Amino acid sequence: MSKVVTIRLGEEEYNRIKAAAQADNRPISNFMETATIRFLEQTEFVDEREMAEIRADRKLMKSLQAASEDIKKGRFRIVRNR
Repeated sequence: MSKVVTIRLGEEEYNRIKAAAQADNRPISNFMETATIRFLEQTEFVDEREMAEIRADRKLMKSLQAASEDIKKGRFRIVRNR
């Protein structure tokens, strides 16, 4: 189900977003939705090049494996910001 989100923008930011949406021949809401999804995909996921770098780092992989084993054995604690 779609949700409506209200945001407050300064005049300059609004005009920049509006111009970019018009250049793509799209409504502002669609432009902002697409831009947000692209941002999340770029920041939440590792691309193939980065993944190759991670896998090539033996020290990091060993540390990740040890952490995974600790989690499986229940050796961890959750720290919450308050």
